[in-house]
Amino acid sequence: MPPSKTPPGVSPAKQVASFIAKFDPAIAKLTRACRSKIRKRYPSAIELVYDNYNALAIGYSPTERTSDVVFSLAVYARGLNLYFMYGRSLPDPDGLLQGSGTQGAFIRLESVSTLDEAKVVELITRAVRRQRPTFAGKGRGYTVVKSISAKQRPRRTK
Repeated sequence: MPPSKTPPGVSPAKQVASFIAKFDPAIAKLTRACRSKIRKRYPSAIELVYDNYNALAIGYSPTERTSDVVFSLAVYARGLNLYFMYGRSLPDPDGLLQGSGTQGAFIRLESVSTLDEAKVVELITRAVRRQRPTFAGKGRGYTVVKSISAKQRPRRTK
C-alpha cells in the first residue's frame, strides 16, 4: 500500500478542506454538503482523495484500494458529479447515468437534494449492494489522501 500523501503535522481533514477551498464558493459549498451527506449514509466508508490534474476526486470504498471504490464525488471548476466507478454495468432503467465511458458513468449533482431523489438513492443502493468487499456494518471510516498532482487545471471559472 502506498503511503498517504498527507505531510506530517497536517491532518487529512485539513488537507481535503484546502483542496475544496480552491473551488468557486458555490461549488465548494455543494461539495462539502454532498460529502457530509455521504459520510452520514456510509459512516464506515474510507474516503480516498485524489487532487488530480482535471478534478478533485473523493472516492468511497470499503478498503484503501482504488479498484474497490463504489462511487466518488468528482469536483470540477464547473460542477460536481456523482461518479460510479463501474456505472456502465449497473442497471439504470431510468437512464440517469451520463458519460461515454465504457466502465464509469456519472450523475450531475445540481444540489445536495439530488442525493435524496428516490431514483438516485436506488442507483447508489444497487452499486453498494453488489460491491465486494462491502462497507463495514459498523465502525468509522477515515480519509486517505492518495495523490496530489503538481499541475492542475484552474479550479475556478473566473
